[in-house]
Amino acid sequence: MGSYRICVCFTRKFKGTEAAPPLDVKVAFNKYAQGGTHMTADQLHQFLVEVQGGGSDGGGDCISVADAQRIVEQVLHKRHHITKFKRHTLTLDDFHHYLFSPEFNPPIGSKVHQDMTASLSHYYIYTGHNSYLTGNQLSSDCSVVPIIKALNRGVRVVELDLWPNSTKDNVHVLHGRTLTSPVELIKCLKSIKVHAFAASPYPVIITLEDHLTSDLQAKVAEMLTQTFGDMLFHPKSESLKEFPSPDKLKYRIIISTKPPKEYLAAKSMKENSKGSKETKDCDEDELGKEPSDITNDQEDDDMSGTDTTGHSLDDEDNEDCAPELCPSSSSAYKRQIAIHAGKPKGSLKEALKVEADKVRRLSLSEQALEKAAELHGSDIVRFTQKNFLRVYPKGTRFNSSNYKPLIGWTYGAQMVAFNMQGYGKYLWVMQGMFRSNGSCGYVKKPDFLLSTGPDNQVFDPKTELPVKKTLKVKVYMGDGWHLDFKKTDFDLYSPPDFYTRVGIVGIPDDKKMKKTRTSRG
Repeated sequence: MGSYRICVCFTRKFKGTEAAPPLDVKVAFNKYAQGGTHMTADQLHQFLVEVQGGGSDGGGDCISVADAQRIVEQVLHKRHHITKFKRHTLTLDDFHHYLFSPEFNPPIGSKVHQDMTASLSHYYIYTGHNSYLTGNQLSSDCSVVPIIKALNRGVRVVELDLWPNSTKDNVHVLHGRTLTSPVELIKCLKSIKVHAFAASPYPVIITLEDHLTSDLQAKVAEMLTQTFGDMLFHPKSESLKEFPSPDKLKYRIIISTKPPKEYLAAKSMKENSKGSKETKDCDEDELGKEPSDITNDQEDDDMSGTDTTGHSLDDEDNEDCAPELCPSSSSAYKRQIAIHAGKPKGSLKEALKVEADKVRRLSLSEQALEKAAELHGSDIVRFTQKNFLRVYPKGTRFNSSNYKPLIGWTYGAQMVAFNMQGYGKYLWVMQGMFRSNGSCGYVKKPDFLLSTGPDNQVFDPKTELPVKKTLKVKVYMGDGWHLDFKKTDFDLYSPPDFYTRVGIVGIPDDKKMKKTRTSRG
């Protein structure tokens, strides 16, 4: 009972009662209880399969009769725990309580239900950006703590920036050329080993932004081998028609970075082109941006197919490279790399070409992706059917903010990298996306992004298509507000009035936000 003083003259009283079962619930209970006053476990199981999609092909958790019996016992124990209950059936109120309980009937299933046997490139992957940072991109501490937190939330891609320490004899992880304090690489690797599979058994990908000399690359290879051992995944051949599936890669660690030869060739190009516009030799620039914030000027510099010495920047098949570009100390490091990243050869359109016997990773900034989507949308979709596309925040997001992830997902980008230590609406969208499929960190891409038409055409997100499905949502306004708010939290003279907003986050034609009428307290 709540009391509210009106105009200081009299008191108005509100009686707090549990919301009665809505008509829809009564109809469902009457149908599956076959007109009776109690619902058995068998009848509940039939309801869960036929209405809640709990069958083997329902897209959610597969429910057995034993599961239904366990639900009945749990609901009865919670609602009638004071007395020993003799019955093993649900009343209408018990059934209503079960349906609206986030504990017993959560909105998202807790088990992996999607096919996990397709190529790894067929999945969206929960991806972090600068995973070691505790705060902003310029002056925050580097630590293993944000890496551990991300892995425990189900993040599957961890990014580490590798730099030599001050004495050039060890490897630190930090955001280069900023005021961020370093953390030792070995500490990061050991933390990843311990926590990699705490939330999910599916593979963890470590993307390395490499700023090391060949001797330190060899040291990194030794650290990786000693830390992870047989957990490391090594493809049997660099010639891959497709990457193995998440199911086959359970409990494996995958390394993705540029092969050392490419790093050294890019470094050689940079040294030979002094006095001209500086060319970047790594995926991120001085303040954490990567080389493909593609402007017309940068395309000419960063996407050229050869350096000034004539060496191809992306030719990884040539094992007989010059000794100065392919020292033996780097061969162990190169063998650790399962997903090769690299500078695009030529123009972006050339970089998006699909090679029959290679699977590779391409990185684009959020801005570069938007520009590329305008010119090469179908090429991006076709590229991501086999290869990996990583999208990362633009370099001016010093406060570790994030961007719209739907742009990358719409074009099939698997690794939409986010600052997990950030905050805001877009991070909530990211977290919500990866709560699906049992929060395992992998969500299967829709079939239309993976299929090709009779003329080898692929999905074009900009094409206007007819409506295929209309989603109808009914919102039941309950009385749970009093658990989180006092009756006078917002107004001294009346209980709060609530409404609900329900929205769809998606491509422009699908985006919608609706608001219910206000529920008077």
